[in-house]
Amino acid sequence: MNRAALFDVDGTLADTNHLHVTCWWEALRQAGHDVAMHDIHRAIGLPGEDLLAHLLGEDRDTDQDQTLTAGHDTLYRTYFDRLAPLDSAAELLRELDRRGWRVVLVTSAQEAELDALRRAVDADDAITATASSDDVEEGKPAPDPVHHALQLADAPARAAVFVGDTVWDMKAATRADVACVGLLSGGIPRSDLEEAGARAVYRHPADLLAHLDSSPFGRAANTGQEPDP
Repeated sequence: MNRAALFDVDGTLADTNHLHVTCWWEALRQAGHDVAMHDIHRAIGLPGEDLLAHLLGEDRDTDQDQTLTAGHDTLYRTYFDRLAPLDSAAELLRELDRRGWRVVLVTSAQEAELDALRRAVDADDAITATASSDDVEEGKPAPDPVHHALQLADAPARAAVFVGDTVWDMKAATRADVACVGLLSGGIPRSDLEEAGARAVYRHPADLLAHLDSSPFGRAANTGQEPDP
């Protein structure tokens, strides 16, 4: 049976969440929307259209969506050459690959942004595949991206662990019946991640790597069974 290590990227492997907050805040401000950065932060991790619906409401003028998204993308693109990985992100992916896990990235990032993120993380040799919201009808928190990632890894849900930093990650994994691990590196409180379904929470990739044997990854490897909490 193949085992799948599924990873979100922004805020989980790369230190980018607050860059997204700033870019969305500026794009919204330029379009006349006064949205608090705190609220934007809580929406990071949703696909662009869903993020705007979350922040501006379903009754917003959706004709603005494309302009707002393009504004964010243009601003964020200026950071592509400066994106920073989180400490030990690459080492974590390589260690899981060494232990026989199939590493799949599960992200809402589009192609150019994903390329920049992969360059920042610098662990392509350990990555089996990538699943994005573009590959499915609904992005996180729907389970569709996780289901797609499992197909790419050719692994069942019971032999997978999902690592993310937002409540949307935890909800998507839980709805797909995949054990989920939360990281605090994206800025979301531990209690929110646990309430959304996280079976274990670590500070950042380095912390998870240091405790890998006692994490859901280690327990799955030691028992050969589903990674129970």
